[in-house]
Amino acid sequence: MKSFYIGDLKIPVPIIQGGMGVGVSLSGLASAVANMGGVGIISTVAIGLTGEKANVNYRLNNIEVLRDEIRKAREKSVGVLGVNIMSVLTNFSDMVRTSIDEGIDIIFAGAGLPLDLPKYLQKGNSTKLVPIVSSDRAASIICTKWKQNYDYLPDAFVVEGPKAGGHLGFKADVLKNESNKLENLIADVLKVTEDIRKRFNKNIPVIAAGGIYSGKDMFKIMRRGATAVQLGTRFVATEECDASPNFKDAFIQAKDEDIRIIKSPVGLPGRTIFNNFLTETEDGKRRPTACRYHCIKSCNPKTTLYCIANALLAAYKGNMSDGFAFTSTNATKVKAITTVKKVFTELTSEFNQAKAKFKNATTKDKSI
Repeated sequence: MKSFYIGDLKIPVPIIQGGMGVGVSLSGLASAVANMGGVGIISTVAIGLTGEKANVNYRLNNIEVLRDEIRKAREKSVGVLGVNIMSVLTNFSDMVRTSIDEGIDIIFAGAGLPLDLPKYLQKGNSTKLVPIVSSDRAASIICTKWKQNYDYLPDAFVVEGPKAGGHLGFKADVLKNESNKLENLIADVLKVTEDIRKRFNKNIPVIAAGGIYSGKDMFKIMRRGATAVQLGTRFVATEECDASPNFKDAFIQAKDEDIRIIKSPVGLPGRTIFNNFLTETEDGKRRPTACRYHCIKSCNPKTTLYCIANALLAAYKGNMSDGFAFTSTNATKVKAITTVKKVFTELTSEFNQAKAKFKNATTKDKSI
């Protein structure tokens, strides 16, 4: 596995840890991944609810806790750190400004098109901007708008396929379409980035995400042109993951039939480890009486089946009776608690084995 650059920022190992909220990836997991040479990501969604002042001032508490988590991650690591900020957050601006003020290395922004993200950068800021997209059209729109309005182009793209965990950038009825397979999406977005390279002499790495679990998976998608990969589920059942033991155990215990797509209050389909809480939401037994946070722009508290912030917070704390876990298609591959170091060791070994096998097969073909 080779190092690569996002802008002028060198990433020693081409592995980005996916941002997982609420609270699943905070300073603990992010710093551990950064120390192994990958990019550790802090999830900002409702991050204030994980702090000691969760019931004080939602907006200000999110700023305070994010600032604290970035600083703690910096203290515990010497590597590259990023944040994941959903475009549909009502406090999107707060999270972006705070991250940049704290000198975060990279902002990853998805769940919508972050068309105004470059406006937050000021002279002297070194933070890199990486949109998360699920189509070449989205990548093209972002490039056009950013260049036109801010004379700025993305420093990289994360291309997230339909096998990802959490909120998906596809309608539920097209998740299995051939055109939406990750390798095809990567090929499409590479055409956009190649056009940008030719027109503006700007190299935009393409990072593959969604359903990648092993080093073999990494090798296969990187052979298709991806520069790096993003993994989330693989890092959940680690000692360093910030979620509770019960949350991690939900992955260890998950069976194939438990992995289901739901419609989230965010307005997007999401892949989950289905449980009794989600059954109760479908039966209308979890409707909120009021909106305490107004955290998501697209959520309508009058019609939503449940408060997603409270549900994800409960799961993060280990109360799976009042919450649930998002996952990729790979939850059932998680068998035991491990460490981030062991995950990196295994991924490297698996990648090298896949690479060697490919080289041997290629050599045999040439000799025939």
